[in-house]
Amino acid sequence: MKMSNFTTATEFLLMGFSDIRELQILYSFLLFLIYCAGLMGNLLIVMITTFDRRLHTPMYFFLRNLAMLDACYLSITTPQASINSLVNNRVISVAGCAAQVFLVIFLAYVELTLLTVMARDRYVAICHPLHYPVIMSPRVCMQMTLTCLLTGLVYAGFHTGYTFCLSFCQSNVVHQFFCDIPSLLRISCSDTFSNKLSLLASALVVGISCYTFITASYVRIFSTVLKFPLKEDQKKAFSTCIPHISVFSLFLISGIYVYFQPPSESGSLKDIILSVFYTVIPPFLNPIIYSLRNKQIKGAIRIFMTKALSLRNKA
Repeated sequence: MKMSNFTTATEFLLMGFSDIRELQILYSFLLFLIYCAGLMGNLLIVMITTFDRRLHTPMYFFLRNLAMLDACYLSITTPQASINSLVNNRVISVAGCAAQVFLVIFLAYVELTLLTVMARDRYVAICHPLHYPVIMSPRVCMQMTLTCLLTGLVYAGFHTGYTFCLSFCQSNVVHQFFCDIPSLLRISCSDTFSNKLSLLASALVVGISCYTFITASYVRIFSTVLKFPLKEDQKKAFSTCIPHISVFSLFLISGIYVYFQPPSESGSLKDIILSVFYTVIPPFLNPIIYSLRNKQIKGAIRIFMTKALSLRNKA
């Protein structure tokens, strides 16, 4: 299906996981299972950190926001990809494609900056524990979260608008299972040099800034923790830091690998699988990483499940 220009375009065609019908159904089922597991895991963290008063601290405030972000992040691409694979329908409207691009960029940006804010929270908690309630007050936590959201709106709005100012007269086949900017730039017949340059420059600025800040925070954290006289205190401090480092590393490395590798012009299953590791796997694994490494979360989950079972038995 060809297009003369963007103004007459009404839809794009997404790339499927396979041309074999049996594999399409299998991939649809696997995606649905991953989506359900990831959604339930993140919503469980949201509920636990909301209703358990012992977890009403800045650390779990940010964790709750991260879990809500991950639930939304999974819901943008995974359900539609699963349904498309099941019914063998690859069509997405231009408006739907633009909305998907905007939301993916927005949530990815907010997640990255929120993980950076969480590094500051750990730094203050471990290196300046006496001043922690003042430095990380509820008002400050809310202000930092709103800053992440507002700057994310500007960042996503700019790149989405700049991308959809282009003409798409060569093809409307997006070589990806969801709409993303690199795939759209590949099929545009306009000059995309400035788009690629702005996308690369902004991604490098945001990524390097966040990476530098988090690295500097954890260098100070680890140097402080190693001075603790008791091994038990060291172990407790590390247990709150390791999940955060794992989540940040998984998200950043997978994103860099997807966006900075030389893409194939026609798209391939390899590109799709790599994008799954960027858009699906991190939000799916985040609740698992935090629940397995955090004793307070595990304890709160046990209490929550015990209460739920007791209420069910009474009913």
